[in-house]
Amino acid sequence: MAWFLGLGIAGVVLLALSLVFDGVLEGLFDGVGVLDGLFDGMLSLPVIAGFVSMFGFSGAIVVGGIGLGPVGATAVGVPAGVVTGWLTYRLSRALMNDPSGAAPRDDDLIGASGSVVTAIPAGGYGEVLVRLAGQPVKLAAKSPVPMARGAEVWVDQALSHTAVSVRPVER
Repeated sequence: MAWFLGLGIAGVVLLALSLVFDGVLEGLFDGVGVLDGLFDGMLSLPVIAGFVSMFGFSGAIVVGGIGLGPVGATAVGVPAGVVTGWLTYRLSRALMNDPSGAAPRDDDLIGASGSVVTAIPAGGYGEVLVRLAGQPVKLAAKSPVPMARGAEVWVDQALSHTAVSVRPVER
């Protein structure tokens, strides 16, 4: 039973290490001819950790609770580990391929309202604070007319990832 508990604990430690060394196993075998593509998630550290820990803990339960011995514990632990590894793989794929978590783009800035943080001279640059996806974002801003600090603005064009063209809010 001690061996199976050791494997279970080793799997949990491996899972903790996979949080720190994310993608190391995949990076070690990246581009290795026959192995190319094999390590794209199927043999990642979380999947291996899930298999090892479930194999160890279910084996320890079988040995300690039912008393089947190492062969019976292995017969129960391997399928339990395979199912856990497969579920870990599927969950990690679902999280990484989540289409709803798209990053905001430059075009999402157009029409956003905000306020001037650093005064904008006519034709020059200042800074504005706008809300993008619910988060405040400070950007460099250009305006054809001078704008004082605290003035309300609308973004009418994204010049780059960090710069926008703004116009004053007309009320």
